[in-house]
Amino acid sequence: MDDDDPRRVGGLLRQWRRRRKLSQLDLALLADTSTRHLSCVETGRARPSRSMVLRLAEHLDVPLRDRNGLLLAAGYAPAYRESPLDSERMTMAHAALRAMLANHEPNPSVVIDRGWNVVDRNAAMSVLLGPVPSWLTGPDANVMRLILHPDGLAGHCLNFAEVRGHALARLAQQAAATGSRELRELHDEVSAYPAPPEAGDGVPAPTDPGGFTAPLRVRTPLGDLSLFSMIATFGAPADVTLSELAVETFFPADEATARVLRELAR
Repeated sequence: MDDDDPRRVGGLLRQWRRRRKLSQLDLALLADTSTRHLSCVETGRARPSRSMVLRLAEHLDVPLRDRNGLLLAAGYAPAYRESPLDSERMTMAHAALRAMLANHEPNPSVVIDRGWNVVDRNAAMSVLLGPVPSWLTGPDANVMRLILHPDGLAGHCLNFAEVRGHALARLAQQAAATGSRELRELHDEVSAYPAPPEAGDGVPAPTDPGGFTAPLRVRTPLGDLSLFSMIATFGAPADVTLSELAVETFFPADEATARVLRELAR
């Protein structure tokens, strides 16, 4: 099919609708259109207008990169720019990211893209990455590989089975929600990594009923650290690059870890 063949955009919209587990009636009601028209769009009997493509994509929670793909498939120009983070257009956004990384010191903090690749990080991340070989922490660093590779944090993680289970579930959920081949391939890769010998049988221990979150427990030269993470994203991004960035910050999950981080701050 040609890129602007209405059957192609209809098929893509149908894939997204099924991915979101919506019926044609559900989506038609959300998008304020008729089930008949939506059916005609999905089968290629009707070409959706530009505004209809964007409206359907909005209600299907389609990522901005893929919304551009839907528009191209329907024969329209993309609606969202993709700007390099170091471009003049992104100066304020880049400054905001750098400020967040700096202000979270001495808590380890990292900027990641939608493929879990490390875009930027603060100096406090060295607390976690110090024992990790440079080939895993270099320009092509990926958070999932850092956590799960036997030469990465896996060999220093005190609750590896639990961390691995949460990481793989999170990655699988994201891959299913976005339909990203990159994420599926990453999941296949990291799920095949062998567990370090000290991880035992790889079966997660029962969740601590007294805990408020599943921590990352790591042995470091400064002592054993217990951390939980929070993720921040840009609100209402209108640029593909910004829509795919997130800041993950690690906070102390116990007083012993908080003391270590306070000492770092001094």
